Amino acid sequence: MDEARARVAEAVTLPPGYSLTWSGQYEYIQRMQERLTLVAPATLLIITLMLFLAFSRVTEVAIILAALPVALAGGLWLTWYLGFDISVAVMVGFIALAGVAVETAIVMLLYLNVAWNNRVEAASAERRDLTSLDIEEVVFEGALLRVRPKVMTVATIYAGLIPVMYSSGTGSEIMQRIAAPMVGGMATATLLTLLLIPAIFVIWKRLFLPRANHELIV
Repeated sequence: MDEARARVAEAVTLPPGYSLTWSGQYEYIQRMQERLTLVAPATLLIITLMLFLAFSRVTEVAIILAALPVALAGGLWLTWYLGFDISVAVMVGFIALAGVAVETAIVMLLYLNVAWNNRVEAASAERRDLTSLDIEEVVFEGALLRVRPKVMTVATIYAGLIPVMYSSGTGSEIMQRIAAPMVGGMATATLLTLLLIPAIFVIWKRLFLPRANHELIV
């Protein structure tokens, strides 16, 4: 756009009293980018604070926020593959994707925490220390046994988005650009939720297993 402005300025001489204004979707994108430079960091900060108030641990907040770049990477890949340029509709799709990705990560971590708390209570009642086997059973109970509801949730999202990707009616081009980031991002976000988050949870709990046993004794 800057190159086009420069060429027009060189080739066109406007008479007195006339002016040239560049408008359209480019203008809207420029305004949106200016607002996002302020709104996006503020929104991310608010989300981080709310997650910290809910979980009270920096580690859990970091695990949840790790879902964002993975989901956005999938959305960017599909957007590039389909040849969609960055537009207002595409940015709306990425914003929606970020919300859904964080939500699925929260659900997985909540299931794991519930299973962990149940295991801690059982170990306390049996007057024994927690072991690595307990952590594996927590992941089995909190993650593996919950695969079906998580997959059903993702399948429901795809059931609503896939028809949009193949629609050809009025407004379909805009709707496709909103849906594309979500379709691509949900694939990578689902892999993160089902595979990486349980693995990170196991590593985290194993590192702090001595502290957990100390708190159990106290």
